[in-house]
Amino acid sequence: MAADIQTILSKATSLTLDQIRSVLQSPSLVRPITVGEALNSKDFTSADELVSDLCKELGLDFIKDIPVSDISADLVRDIPINYAKQHQILPYKEDSETLLALTSNPVNLKTLEDLKVLFGKKVHPLITTSVRLQDAINRVYEKSTSNLSGLGEIEEEDYDLDDPIVDLLDAGEDDAPVIKLVNSILFRAVKEKASDIHLEPYEKDMVVRFRVDGILMDIHKPPKKLQNAITSRIKVMANLNIAEKRLPQDGRIPLKVGGKDIDIRLSTVPTAHGERLVMRIQDRSSVVLELKQLGFSNANLTRLDDLLSRNDGILLVTGPTGSGKSTTLYGALMKINKPDINILTVEDPVEQRIHGLGQVQVNSKIGLTFASGLRAFLRQDPDVIMVGEIRDLETAELAIQASLTGHLVLSTLHTNDSAGAFPRLIDFGVEPFLIATSVMGVIAQRLVRLLCPHCKAPHEPTDFELQVLGITRAQTKGHHICKAMGCNHCSQKGYSGRTTISELLVVNDDIRSLIMQRKDGSSIKKVALANNMVTFREHGIQKVLTGFTTIEQLTTNTQLDI
Repeated sequence: MAADIQTILSKATSLTLDQIRSVLQSPSLVRPITVGEALNSKDFTSADELVSDLCKELGLDFIKDIPVSDISADLVRDIPINYAKQHQILPYKEDSETLLALTSNPVNLKTLEDLKVLFGKKVHPLITTSVRLQDAINRVYEKSTSNLSGLGEIEEEDYDLDDPIVDLLDAGEDDAPVIKLVNSILFRAVKEKASDIHLEPYEKDMVVRFRVDGILMDIHKPPKKLQNAITSRIKVMANLNIAEKRLPQDGRIPLKVGGKDIDIRLSTVPTAHGERLVMRIQDRSSVVLELKQLGFSNANLTRLDDLLSRNDGILLVTGPTGSGKSTTLYGALMKINKPDINILTVEDPVEQRIHGLGQVQVNSKIGLTFASGLRAFLRQDPDVIMVGEIRDLETAELAIQASLTGHLVLSTLHTNDSAGAFPRLIDFGVEPFLIATSVMGVIAQRLVRLLCPHCKAPHEPTDFELQVLGITRAQTKGHHICKAMGCNHCSQKGYSGRTTISELLVVNDDIRSLIMQRKDGSSIKKVALANNMVTFREHGIQKVLTGFTTIEQLTTNTQLDI
């Protein structure tokens, strides 16, 4: 355990191994035993917990969540960012006599002495982990417009930006810092693989949030006085009307960041405290994943291969927004994309550009809808048609008509599970006999976070957890149930990336009979289960038993009744 403690501490802090060994062997300031013995007697679940307990044993103050918005930019004005990063130090708060400083290396007394000389005050260290401190340093220096040029990672030429707009701020010389601030937000979002950027105005401040792996997190709080300038800069980049602040607007920002082609969809809505902006980030240079890389079980992959090899019929993918439906459709299209097959898609928007596909962008302003695009496709001699979403009766009937006339149709639908797709189509007004003869299969899916492979640790489930999963302890033998820990690779989150849990309902004669009788989703699901359909619950349990995700992810983030 001592070796494990040294390894975790070396990753979580900026202490050297020699410093760690000297600390672990020093007399405890709290108990009459060594610090190493005190730590060895405990079962730690995260690096935060280990560092926190070490601080307790040594009588030091530990801080886990750093309120970056409370750190004044004036405190770092005379400290170069390179010095702060190299020496792992960040001034936090000050009063007339004392300066509180964040550090991950309390043994480095020289740095603390430097701060004492610089501020002319007594310095009291607050201990935190290296990753949290590094993030705090970046965010504090981003907040300081006078130090934005010190970020060093953002260069104007990295972006396909318009020329600076001189009327964004009252004073012309302040334009550059705002542009750099917006660029730094976009750059960081791409770097952290965020799917969305939220800029949310409130009465006294403005909050920037990223959605990473499906989870929203606070990133930055720009000064309220810069709100209009930031909003105007982003709207100019999207070619929107900056004078119109009363109506929602939609736009697009093409960027090139670090050699990657990035496409950003911008949506603005007016709120009581100003315009709220949400940007969806799409990396156009990323490679479309194959179906086998998305997390489907081997049995479902075999069934999907059979469905995609057919010449007609409809394959639906269902799930809520952000559940990976489009990614699954692209994976399916990649599998059947061959020179001898004519594939046409109508999407809103076109998220991935794939060679060999005829992709059409929906534009409701000129009357180009899913239905009108699908109607035109029937005169384009297609073999396979992909419709981004079935939203209404007209689109549903045209998709069914296409499938019945010898075309393979792929599309998405918003339902909770696979069996619910049929009642939903009937609710649109589609005749049951048309659904029964055209729909050949329905995939329902959700996304769960993947455990970080670098730091996940074995976990012995509690009796309650086994009860929630509906399995016995004997069924866990020989498997690898794991829990999230946190390391530098995953920014102490314990998770990295996401995977699919899914169920595939293949329509057979029994299910067709129930559709014709307008039966509800639960009745259809019972028959599908009798035909060996693997449910969300069963697929999710497989992912837990193989150590891909956690019980917590399965029970809380997927919103499934398990």
